[in-house]
Amino acid sequence: MSTEAEVLQRVRSVKDPEIGRSLGDLDMTRGVAIVGDTATVKIELPTPAYPRRERISDSIRSAIVSAHPDIKSVNVEFTAVVRGKMTGGAIGLRAKNVIAVGSGKGGVGKSTVAASLAFGLKSLGCQVGLMDADVYGPSIPHMIGSIDRPAAMKVTTAAGEEIERIQPVSIDGLKVISMGYFLKPDQAVIWRGPLLHRAITQFLKDTDWGDLDYLIIDLPPGTGDVSLTLSQLLGLAGAVVVCTPQQVALLDAVKAISMFNQVKIPLLGIVENMTGEIFGRGGAKAKAEELGLPFLGELPIDAGIRIRGDAGRIASLFSESNPSRDALIHICEQVAIEIAKQLLIAPKMPSLEIL
Repeated sequence: MSTEAEVLQRVRSVKDPEIGRSLGDLDMTRGVAIVGDTATVKIELPTPAYPRRERISDSIRSAIVSAHPDIKSVNVEFTAVVRGKMTGGAIGLRAKNVIAVGSGKGGVGKSTVAASLAFGLKSLGCQVGLMDADVYGPSIPHMIGSIDRPAAMKVTTAAGEEIERIQPVSIDGLKVISMGYFLKPDQAVIWRGPLLHRAITQFLKDTDWGDLDYLIIDLPPGTGDVSLTLSQLLGLAGAVVVCTPQQVALLDAVKAISMFNQVKIPLLGIVENMTGEIFGRGGAKAKAEELGLPFLGELPIDAGIRIRGDAGRIASLFSESNPSRDALIHICEQVAIEIAKQLLIAPKMPSLEIL
């Protein structure tokens, strides 16, 4: 009769289909229990947004049944714990992964993708924050249908110090901060770099974000200095570049990619937005392949997306009735798994032995 230890060892050798390493190497196995001829395997995923879990289940069942003929049935149970570098500790930010969403030019749907990514990851079971760093053109409050002004509240630190923190606006559990909450609808922001740097720093350091799995940051369009500020304040999990399929947009997207490379922000990949008859299809995917970057998915040019954004109902894009829901979920899953890949397959630093 097969023992639980023997079956566990077999499971540990199964290769994860997304990351390409064994489940044992990735520390994803959490135990095996055998009752009669049925084995129950517990697997811990590195994110609730893990795509196509059935592939792991099928691989585990095949591996166990082929090596242990006395096991007739295999159940695979999943749990998920988001892994991350927690690189915001120096400024008091408790976010496992910070994701910047940028574009080389305006008008390509960057804010739509950023807001959708935040709501999508939340819908998949993650703790998420959304920071609108597009100080000159903050559109997130309108898109998510929120006009509440963030409150300031005094909190006591672990050291007993009383400090004032900004309480982000909560939209069904999604924590949001934006310059748009502090401006009148027709008010323009006319700032030089130092004031911009200070605002971004405040949003990160002085906002009571709590514990987050992902903090999504909607950047201003183009290649301004907000990305430099972010790279100086904390280590980002990576950047998502949004563009449309036509060549003129791709030229600007390449500039954004170059900017992220220069400020040492990892590239998670490219999203093609507004795919369809008007702007064409496949340009961003071809450019991603040319540059050796992941292609995170395409979002169709759909009037329903524009209508929901204009009406402040971006969250409703993840309702079962929305025809673009699957495309949006796919993008969320691909972003999350790219972060997991970069984290889990990165070479471990050698330990220094003190003699």
